[in-house]
Order: sequence, then structure tokens, then C-alpha cells
Amino acid sequence: MSSLRALAANRDFTTLWVGETVSALGSRMSMFVFPLLAYSLSGSAITAALVEGSHLLGLVAALLPAGALADRVDRRRLMIGASAAGMVLYGSLALAGALGRLTVVHLAVVGLLAGVAAGVFGPAQMSAIRSVVTTEQLPAALSQNEAREHVAGLLGGPLGGALYGAVRWLPFAVDTLTYAVSCLMLSRLRTDLSPAPAGTRPRRRLRAEVAEGLRFVVARPLFRVLIATSAAFNLVVNALFFVVLLRMVQAGAHPVEIGLVSTAAGVGGVLGALVAPCLVARVPTGRLTVLIGWSLTLPVVPLIWWATPAAAGAALFTLLLLNPAGNAGIGAYRIAVTPADLQGRVESASQVAGMVAIPLAPLVGGLLLTGLGGGGATAVLAGATAIVALMTTLSRSVRSVPRPAEWVTADTPAHAS
Repeated sequence: MSSLRALAANRDFTTLWVGETVSALGSRMSMFVFPLLAYSLSGSAITAALVEGSHLLGLVAALLPAGALADRVDRRRLMIGASAAGMVLYGSLALAGALGRLTVVHLAVVGLLAGVAAGVFGPAQMSAIRSVVTTEQLPAALSQNEAREHVAGLLGGPLGGALYGAVRWLPFAVDTLTYAVSCLMLSRLRTDLSPAPAGTRPRRRLRAEVAEGLRFVVARPLFRVLIATSAAFNLVVNALFFVVLLRMVQAGAHPVEIGLVSTAAGVGGVLGALVAPCLVARVPTGRLTVLIGWSLTLPVVPLIWWATPAAAGAALFTLLLLNPAGNAGIGAYRIAVTPADLQGRVESASQVAGMVAIPLAPLVGGLLLTGLGGGGATAVLAGATAIVALMTTLSRSVRSVPRPAEWVTADTPAHAS
């Protein structure tokens, strides 16, 4: 708990965390509404999947160049610019809704561009965290970031459902305000977030600098395994979430009931984030990562037969209890062993490699749901999740990562490879 107290006394981390917690809440409301509104406008599960996938596509497309920019440009300016773009984009949806002119095409375009803005923001934010906290505080800081996302998940679903039930475009109006709050809080940061000096070598073309980050990741066996397994997990688990969501919609579940499923997931994630610093400190990071793989598998098995809001909520609560600790542990390890002038590129390379298949997840889920029905689609995706968990279990490079106290970091003369 001492690390959490130290973070609470860190003004810039607290400022950054509060601003992005508010913004994440607004974004969760909007993302909750996107497939529901697209399905309402089109009556097609495939169209709803494509609209939701547009945000993920924009995010993945932007990550690699955004990582290079985060190592070149002041990170505070990048984050403020990305948040301002989100404010304009979601404001356009609120205005179109108020005028009765919302369309599927407008939703898809905003989803794509908002994904690009999120892709620019992500590497800059992770690089900024490395600047505002010490190495010892990294696991706790990333645990708090996990808590932020789960707080947003806890409240975003029911709030989004309630606002959508009142006026379809209202979640977008509220999201516009949360982006404004993010811009304000980011403007109050005092830490110098300019990029680390690149040494005596001149700046190279953006493509070459992106390639340098990719080489750093690919050269490390642990990172290669994590890229493969995270890509597979992200594809399968997100497709599974989409299938369960559409099964509830097709069964006539009320938007508020569906939102409460997100609430259950958020409660599990928040509780998991609270205990994450203790788990990360005491359990070897590699073993914790293996445990997370199986915690993403077993809770979804009952959903093959039952996809009611109660069953889905129970499964997601259980699934997300350990996930924050796993993400915080392996994420902090990656940041700790990465040199300062490569933070943005390595972060973006890791994210894009792990997320490259995510834009396909709603489409895969929609196709399986259409072809196999709810139970069959869920069974196929649950089996795929078990296979990926087994891959993580069998990897020696994953299992051998020690506790944070035993990490050799980039701050030392001989950092881990």
C-alpha cells in the first residue's frame, strides 16, 4: 500500500489519472452505444459489427506512427491534441442526433477517426507515465490505470444504457464534455514530457524509427510470445464479448440490463485492480501471466448454454478479477526494460502487434453467430481461448519472468533481453 500512497502524493500522476478516468468513462458510454445504435439503424448484426470495428481499425492503424511521434514530440501536446479531436468528433454525433440526422456512415467515420485519436494518445500517455513515476512505482501506476479502465467499465455501461434509453445521442454529448475535462487536466501537468534525447545520432525518417521499435520487440523471445498470445486472446475474447452482447440484444434484453453486465465486469476489474499491486509484488510475473490466461478461459464455458444478463455478468466478473494484475505486471516489466528514447515506439509496437486482429473480432463474432447460432459460436470461441492459454503455459520465456524486485531494468548498465 505504500506504493499507492506515494502515487497519491504524486501530483502529476494524480492529475493525469483523474482526467483520463473521466474521459475513459465517456468513451465507454459511447462505445457501449455504438453497436446498439448501429443495429437499431440498420437491423443487421454484420453492420453493427463493422461499425464497432471501425474504431478498432483506426486505433491499430495509428499506433505505430504514433509511437514514433511520442519519441519525437512533446507528449503533453500529443495527448491534448488527441483529446481535442475526440471532443470534436463526438460533438458532431451529438449535433447530428439532435438534428435527427444520425446515420450509420457517420457513426463509422467517427468511430474510425476517434480510433486514430486514441491510437495517438495511447503511446504518448504510457511514455508520460514513465516520466512522472519512478521505476519502483510502475506496477502500482499501471494497476491504477487498470482500475481506471474498470471504473469506466463499471459505470459506463449502465450510464450509457440509461442515457441511450432516454435520448439516443445523449451519450455522445456527455462524452464530448469528458474530452473537454481531459484537455483541461492535461494542460495542468508540470512534468517535462518532451522526448528523451536520441544521443548524437540525427533523427531518421519516421519509417526507420518505427522499424527500430519493432526490432527491439521482435528480438526478445518473451515479447514475441506475448505478441502472439495477446493477439489471439484479443481476437477471441472480443469476438466472444460481441457474440454475448448480440445474443442478449436478440433475446430482447433491456439496454439497462445489458449495461449492468458491464457493471459486473467493472466490479470484478476494480476489485482486481485494488489487489493487483500486492499480487504483482508477491507472485512471479511470468506465473501470474500464465494464471491470467486460464482465468480468461474457464469462466466463459457456462455462456455456451446461458447468455442471460445474469450469466454474462457472473462470467465477466470472474474473468476480470485477475486480469488487472496480469496486465500491470507484464506491462510494467516491458516499460522497465525499455530504454527511455524507445518508450513510445516499443509501447506502440507491442500494442499494435497484440491488437492487429481486434478489428476483425466483431466481424468474426457476427459471422459465427449467424452461421452457428449463439451456443455454437460461444463454444468455438471458448475452445480457441483454451488453446491460447495452453500456448502461454508452455512458454518457458513467459514462466521465467521473476518478481519486480528481481527485475533488471533499463536503468541499470545491463538490462534484460
